[in-house]
Amino acid sequence: MTTVYARPQLQLFGVSSAIVVRKIGLSDLLDALRLGWEDFKAIPTHAVVLCVIYPIIGLVLFRLVIGYSVLPLLFPLAAGFTLIGPFAALGLYELSRRRERGEDAAAWHAMHVLSAPSFGAILGLGTFLFALFATWITVADAIYIATFGNAPAATIPDFARRVLTTPEGWSLIIIGCGVGFLFAVIALCISVVSFPLMLDQHATAIDAIRTSLRAVMKNPIAMAAWGLIVAVLLVVGSLPFFIGLAVVLPVLGHATWHLYRKVVEPGPNPPQEQPRPPIGHRYAADFPASLFPWSHER
Repeated sequence: MTTVYARPQLQLFGVSSAIVVRKIGLSDLLDALRLGWEDFKAIPTHAVVLCVIYPIIGLVLFRLVIGYSVLPLLFPLAAGFTLIGPFAALGLYELSRRRERGEDAAAWHAMHVLSAPSFGAILGLGTFLFALFATWITVADAIYIATFGNAPAATIPDFARRVLTTPEGWSLIIIGCGVGFLFAVIALCISVVSFPLMLDQHATAIDAIRTSLRAVMKNPIAMAAWGLIVAVLLVVGSLPFFIGLAVVLPVLGHATWHLYRKVVEPGPNPPQEQPRPPIGHRYAADFPASLFPWSHER
């Protein structure tokens, strides 16, 4: 197996800087998806609870764009999930990580990411992805205005006719998809393994981004195929009305963790974490504190 070693860098939290990047193939992508599906089947309720907000947001956005006659933003908003998805799936990485280690994996365990030593770095990179998402929406709106002007589409059939049956509409599709592709490539390159790496090895944001870039450079075909798989599954999950995202997003989130495991070799000196004692029986007298089990931990 071919490996690439990072140049030594100063690390926080005592994490080794010699992060090893593996060479992977297309079969590894399929195996990551299979393992992600196994995680989802093992904890389907928990995963759906964590990700149900996505179809809800999708439905709300769908209603808003109809109500406020900004239909041109519907597709960019849906496509933008690919930009913020790596950060939004953070809780799913934690669940897959716990299951991998043979620990209990319940929905509230996802909250442990808030106490991760590298959470500040995680939040910083997540903020950058949200800024990238906002920039994409602004650019997409500007492309539409430059193509069709400021006159809004009155109805969905009117909007579909403009986009699908006119030369301006085809120009919008080509330019919009081209620009959107560039945004997706940027997000993929800097975040494909960044968040799992920061969560698992407590790496800094800079080292996590560098590792993601090296992973992409080492595996250009596999990473391009992964980006295509994510895009296709998100499109499938968005139909109809984003309902399928309740399954697609958790599976992709879990699969991303397993992809990280295949791409990045575990560090020789993994960070030591405080063991968490199991939660015992809960009684009615504990209500409502029992709704927040993490508050009982020390």
